[in-house]
Amino acid sequence: MKKITWFAALALGIMAAAGSTEAQAAGTASDSVIHTGVYIDGMDMSGKTAAEAREELEVYADEMAAETLTLCIGENQLQPTLSSLGLECTNLDVTEEALQLGKTGNIIQRYKDRKDLEHENKNYQLEWTLDRELVSEYVNSECTQFDQEAVDAGLKKSGSTFEYVPGTTGLVLDVDGAVDTIISYIENEWDYTEGSVELPVTLDEPQGNEEELKKIQDNLGTFTTSYKTSGSSRSANIARGAELINGTILYPGETFSAYEAVSPFTAANGYYMAGSYLNGETVDSMGGGICQVSTTLYNAVIRAELEIVERSGHSMPVSYVEPADDAAIAGTYKDLKFKNNLDSPIYIEAYTSNKTVTFTIYGEETRPSNRTLKFTSTTVSTTPAPTQIVADAGQPIGYIVEKKGQTGIVAELYKHIYVNGVEQDVVKENKTTYQMFPRTITVGVAGDPNLSNELQAAIATQDEALVHATLASCVERMQ
Repeated sequence: MKKITWFAALALGIMAAAGSTEAQAAGTASDSVIHTGVYIDGMDMSGKTAAEAREELEVYADEMAAETLTLCIGENQLQPTLSSLGLECTNLDVTEEALQLGKTGNIIQRYKDRKDLEHENKNYQLEWTLDRELVSEYVNSECTQFDQEAVDAGLKKSGSTFEYVPGTTGLVLDVDGAVDTIISYIENEWDYTEGSVELPVTLDEPQGNEEELKKIQDNLGTFTTSYKTSGSSRSANIARGAELINGTILYPGETFSAYEAVSPFTAANGYYMAGSYLNGETVDSMGGGICQVSTTLYNAVIRAELEIVERSGHSMPVSYVEPADDAAIAGTYKDLKFKNNLDSPIYIEAYTSNKTVTFTIYGEETRPSNRTLKFTSTTVSTTPAPTQIVADAGQPIGYIVEKKGQTGIVAELYKHIYVNGVEQDVVKENKTTYQMFPRTITVGVAGDPNLSNELQAAIATQDEALVHATLASCVERMQ
């Protein structure tokens, strides 16, 4: 007899056993159902077709989508349903793999798989993910509602003393990090219960502390201007501008923009239509008069000897300060900016009273007590405004309108430094050029051609007396 090796004998045994098992299975179940002992996510799939198993898993996935996920944002919580975040099972086709267990491979593999199931169940795990776009939308629309900027420490001035007001820490959600954290939790950690996720946030620490703010005690520079001739709208604008700046704390190295502090110039922000300068004329504009606020602040700032970063004069001199003492605000192209060049914070106080506006810069005085300042305005040159007579063919003969001109001025502002009352130095603060605007006389020339020609000939001479005489003659002859 031919000798058979032990391996061959084992194979024959397996084949015989497998054949016997298959024969039994053929009599009780078909290859179209899942073998006994096969589970998916702990659910027994024995005897189910792949379609039946998938249907059960789909119902299960819907149940899971109804679960909530607690999102912790600092001390706040939100509980969206997983369906709102687009929960999806990514491997529902695992039912096909479950169906094939014990039915594929060579006869030895099939026998081994079935024998393994007799000793230990096979449990397939479902895999889950979220819709990144839906998660991102939820985070941006709902989770960011708890964002809160830090409130810097401040001061409250009462009479001649300051009271320290502690700041509060802000919280800002890391939006991209939050989206990644939520999705990663569902894909890698979720155990199908109502889970909880701590979303990443950044703490926004407030600026300032009591030690540095308590240094603000001394009057470094103050200035007052009057607007007694202003109407109610311009007066209200000045008061509103002062209110928006009052209480500002500027730390060492920081730059202040007057435009940013007082804008936008809208009714919603408390402003009214009032007179302002435009190309040598006074016209109504929203927030008219705000330049008196910036001018008054400028004069307080230079007396505190802070660093001027940006300053512009008006198109023509203003009535409430000397030439070169002003600081205009116009759109975004004219602004007053200054920097705190000191080693400690400053506090800006602004108030209005009896139609005057006052700015005072408070801080820590480090300048010698015997050192004093004086500011003087010097007119360097003037350019008289000529008279221009203009014919207007759109107006009838007899029409005449005069617009005042403005003398052009070049002025300089100087800072005089005294020690014990003796002048030690003179520093030029700025040089300002105010435009010259000609005086114009507009004369109507529409009407009788002969009279019109006569009047235009007089206008061409630019002789004001002759023009007036000719105009009077033409009007008389038209009657």
